[in-house]
Amino acid sequence: MPNKSPRVFSREFKLEAVRRILAGERIRALSDELKVLRKDLYAWRDLFRAGGAAALRPLGRPRKGEAVVPAAVRKRARDIAAADPGAPERIAELERKIGQQQIELDFFRQALRRVKEARRPSSGPSVTGSTRSSRR
Repeated sequence: MPNKSPRVFSREFKLEAVRRILAGERIRALSDELKVLRKDLYAWRDLFRAGGAAALRPLGRPRKGEAVVPAAVRKRARDIAAADPGAPERIAELERKIGQQQIELDFFRQALRRVKEARRPSSGPSVTGSTRSSRR
């Protein structure tokens, strides 16, 4: 019996498919060529229109540190983009800032983990613990 687990597509694969759709390629032909269901191509296109490239993350459990955008936030972003023609550029700028902040957070988390690993506890069978001085 063949394994029927769903295929997982990378964000780059999805982005390339969406770019081709937006460039005018027919979805049916693209579906046949890429061996992807048409409903998936339509869904990726709609996600891209609603939330940009960040919305095309792989399905499943998000990776540690990966932000999950709630549906209400995506809807609000669509509403703002419809009301203000300059909003997509501003949103893209803010997404870049968030990405930079995420990189910095990851850096500091890793640095904190290394500091904690370097400071070993001073308790155990072979370690002499420090005691308070008897002189006051």
